[in-house]
Amino acid sequence: MLILICYDVATTDKEGQRRLRRVARACQDYGQRVQNSVFECNVDKTRWIVLKERLLQEIRKSEDSLRIYFLDKDVKIEHYGVKKHFDLDDPLIF
Repeated sequence: MLILICYDVATTDKEGQRRLRRVARACQDYGQRVQNSVFECNVDKTRWIVLKERLLQEIRKSEDSLRIYFLDKDVKIEHYGVKKHFDLDDPLIF
């Protein structure tokens, strides 16, 4: 399956900088970097389960954000942590 992983890790302290490196390293082990915090990964279901578990163990959901886009037949998005997405089909109010 082809997936796109995007993350934003809070790096205000040394622990955050460590988490950022560990998340990037996990992504590099399974795919290729296409932008600073964006990776394309082509993995089978078993490798995806291992990668997802590794990423979820690394991030701090109260401070970090992890978004996964599944780019195969049916596009699907998973989100963990802060910065919930908004529905682009909802009305925009100024």
